[in-house]
Amino acid sequence: MSDAVERALSDVTLFPLWLDNPAAPAVEGRLIGRTEADLVIVGGGFTGLWGALQAKEANPEREVVLIEAHTIPTGASARPCAIFSTSVMHGLSNALRLYPNDMETLEALGRDNFEGFNDALARHEINAEVEWGGEMTVAVGEANIPAVKEEFELHKKYGHDIVYLDKDQVQEQLRSPLFAAGMYTRSHSGTLHPAKLCWGLKASALKLGVKIYELTPLTRLEPRGAEILVKTHDGEIRARKVLLATNAFGAGHKHIKRRVAAIRDRIIATEPLSEEQLARLGWANRQGVYDTRTQLNYMRLTKDNRMLFGGRLGYYFNNETDPQADRDIEVYRRLTGTFLQTFPQLDDVKVSHAWGGPIALTTRMSVHFQPYHDGRVLYAGGYSGFGVSGSRFGSRLALAILDDEKIPERELALAKTMPNMILPEPFRWIGAKMTMYALDGVDEKGGWRRPWLRLVRALGFPIY
Repeated sequence: MSDAVERALSDVTLFPLWLDNPAAPAVEGRLIGRTEADLVIVGGGFTGLWGALQAKEANPEREVVLIEAHTIPTGASARPCAIFSTSVMHGLSNALRLYPNDMETLEALGRDNFEGFNDALARHEINAEVEWGGEMTVAVGEANIPAVKEEFELHKKYGHDIVYLDKDQVQEQLRSPLFAAGMYTRSHSGTLHPAKLCWGLKASALKLGVKIYELTPLTRLEPRGAEILVKTHDGEIRARKVLLATNAFGAGHKHIKRRVAAIRDRIIATEPLSEEQLARLGWANRQGVYDTRTQLNYMRLTKDNRMLFGGRLGYYFNNETDPQADRDIEVYRRLTGTFLQTFPQLDDVKVSHAWGGPIALTTRMSVHFQPYHDGRVLYAGGYSGFGVSGSRFGSRLALAILDDEKIPERELALAKTMPNMILPEPFRWIGAKMTMYALDGVDEKGGWRRPWLRLVRALGFPIY
């Protein structure tokens, strides 16, 4: 296997596939000097861009300024596998765990979010290379079939367009010697190009009059009477309200990271598959796919027929968001080995790109809201990897909270509560390292790993 891994990685570029694209728009200039705004949004990822667009659409007279520390997109919005889910709560099981009494409402909100997402793409003529091929969960080995059946029944209960697949049927959808069964959600989900989505949202926001400054890192927030002074590297903004759309980076207030851990996620992308190589897979419906390994893997095809394959969680001390290790090929060898075990028929395929970075993990595993400075500043984040679909919903609800708009969603528990706090360092690092080690070996070795992961689950992280 090691020789096959080395061959696959021999010409890899350690950079996100999505951003290696000549279609990237020009970068907006940095903020220099002083200005003012009704609303300042910090962060140019999914949440910030959707927030800017929706704020300006709701009130064209509102002065909206968005600042981004790097370029758009960056952070998790530049790096995902970009499978659009039907849920705004990181899946039905997570929603049931957290809010069993709100399931019908959350499902309706998920459907509304899907329709609103599609409507916005059409109205603003955003080409995000969307393919509504659905999503599929596959059981790796017979031991995981009951988990897939349980998830299937839950989706069926809440009216999803879903079918259960036995071994032969799942192999007809996507061939892997590891897949023993599956469930296929056939509508309201699929895949897209995350960078093109962000570039399209950026262009649309600019057309509506949103002022966007890139290469403009936030340095400090200061309450000044009825206003918030937003200090940047080269300027400042006097703002009435501030939305912190900084997700795993947690910029804007030192207390944000008490509830948010910057967990690493990694992805590899193959070179474009030939028609003959695609035929080996039989992936005719081009679904986004999740498997049931404890150390979760997920996969999809791109418009030019590359396969993306992700997983391999990690953590660095003190919530480090840009460690040098993410630019070390060693990080991606084990993920590539898992890819080749899953699809041995692709042993002649080379990996073109590999990348990693932080996602914001919380005990909720979905969006939450942290108010600061008497509610004039609000943090929205914590999607735990499901921000492609959840971010539009999250930004809409965040704006309603900031503006004290009386919408029904604000009465839900998710709008009124926050995830539990996470242990500080060094206990956070020790716990994360033990958990990642347990995840790596639990399926094959069991032992102490299972009770440890059950303890982690009991503490609020449902990863086992």
